[in-house]
Amino acid sequence: MDSIADSAWLKDENLQLLLSLLNGHGGEARIAGGAVRNTLIGETVNDIDIATTCLPEEVMRRAETAGFKPVPTGIEHGTVTVVADGQPFEVTTLRQDVETHGRHATVQFGRDWRADAERRDFTMNGLYAEADGTVIDLVGGIGDIENRVLRFIGDPETRIQEDYLRILRFFRFFAWYGHGRPDAEGLKACARLKSGIDTLSAERIWAELKKLLGAPDPSRALLWMRQAGVLSIALPETDKWGIDAIHELIATEKVLSWPDDPLLRLEAIVPSDPVRMRELANRLKLANAEASRLVAWASSTAAPSNLSDSAFAKTLYREGATAHEDRLKLALVSARARGFKDDQALIEAGDYGRLLAQAQHWEKPVFPVSGQDLLDNGHEPGVQLGSLLTRLENEWVEAGFAANKKTIVARAAELAGTSGS
Repeated sequence: MDSIADSAWLKDENLQLLLSLLNGHGGEARIAGGAVRNTLIGETVNDIDIATTCLPEEVMRRAETAGFKPVPTGIEHGTVTVVADGQPFEVTTLRQDVETHGRHATVQFGRDWRADAERRDFTMNGLYAEADGTVIDLVGGIGDIENRVLRFIGDPETRIQEDYLRILRFFRFFAWYGHGRPDAEGLKACARLKSGIDTLSAERIWAELKKLLGAPDPSRALLWMRQAGVLSIALPETDKWGIDAIHELIATEKVLSWPDDPLLRLEAIVPSDPVRMRELANRLKLANAEASRLVAWASSTAAPSNLSDSAFAKTLYREGATAHEDRLKLALVSARARGFKDDQALIEAGDYGRLLAQAQHWEKPVFPVSGQDLLDNGHEPGVQLGSLLTRLENEWVEAGFAANKKTIVARAAELAGTSGS
């Protein structure tokens, strides 16, 4: 019998107390889903979900008796978040779908563990564990975890029609946990029902794509998404651009110990067209910071590999480092890929690495003169003052940021024909 009894997270006193409370007086409770899956796979456990036969109101009552804070985060669907010493545990009453209609289903609370398991998406997500660590497998999830096979529970088309987001989740979980080829029946169902993605909200689509792109190596999942026609619907910008660059990016990330960066990976598979990137950001409702970074990257000009440090410093001052950092990373990836057959490309890769380090450690110098400084030295307010300040700053940048305040004020007096003090 499989067990996760040795898991450190399972021994948490608050978790064990909560399970004990929910298991008493005719109630049953088990840890469900991701925590069990990740422990069996050997991955980190971040969230702990609990399934119980207790009704939501009873969950809240029992949690309060232990001094925990119950929050009705989704009580109409049976979910209560119990907060213990700042740690949240999501507790959901066993359910069985009575009617499904897209994202939300009409559910019926119950006590049937098998019915609850069979309404979940994938076999590896349909596992439970008792408080003592004994794993309960009602859907064949353990075998699929051992073989790293991502498989829908029951009929794949039925599962997908309950919520079309499961198409994207199929590829996301495959990216994180699958080996070899995706399950054939699941892949066929995703291909047949891919048009259902158009019914999903932009926020849900981007959330799944971002998690997929954040996997250690999303390249195989992206390849199968393209093969199934799913990628063209979720990310039509990749259609005439291709995803080949993702392979070299992943390889470079591993060699150079770059962090897994979903947005950089997105940039590797879409065209650097600022108009299209604005449209993509608007369509998928990216966060402001994400949208700004994406558009800045698309709008930037790639620095030549042989650019000097001093010349690049001027570019960084005027345009900022973030967009150029993304550009340089992708240029470095491309040069490394060509370097297997071209020695010159290896030299380029080294130069791009030098410029990248400069961008990553860039601290923008502060122009030492303000408009008030010029006013204090006898200059008249107005449009000409702003033009003079801009010219002074440009000269300061071109001279390598070396001039101090006294020198710049003197130069201002020279340009304006005044005798600034």
